[in-house]
Amino acid sequence: MTTTQIKVERFSRTSRKPFRDVLAGLDVAVGHPDMGEFRKRVSATQTLSELEQVIHSAIGQSGFMEFTRFDHGEVVRKGETSGKRGIMRLVVGNPLIMRQMVQHVPDAGSYAPVTILVDERPDGVHLSYDRMASFLAPYGNAEALKVAQDLDSKVEALLALAAG
Repeated sequence: MTTTQIKVERFSRTSRKPFRDVLAGLDVAVGHPDMGEFRKRVSATQTLSELEQVIHSAIGQSGFMEFTRFDHGEVVRKGETSGKRGIMRLVVGNPLIMRQMVQHVPDAGSYAPVTILVDERPDGVHLSYDRMASFLAPYGNAEALKVAQDLDSKVEALLALAAG
């Protein structure tokens, strides 16, 4: 049995835009495929080239697609009368990026796709993301770390765009 301690870096950006506008900015930038159909299309591919075509048709301008989302605010707001605080967890990514990392560090599959947390606070709407490079650094693989750092840059650019 082994245990690895991982120090995670959290990137956060605060926006003065309304919660719904921040989410709309993310929604415009990421692809929203029908996940059942997407899985069928991925399963039907025979070559890497075919797989790439399926994935490229599913991703948005950011290079990412949304796998799922969790409206935590719906649960948090129950029974509260003080307001409608928004908190949404988006699971986004690009299977081709995940593939590159997992080829070098199989444990990268535990961290991809990534989570973006969007939540309203008194000082604005926070967009938070745990950097992939911090997850993969303990594994000591330079190739995977390079891919992770590029992924981090892309996610952080997406958050900056949505934050305005």
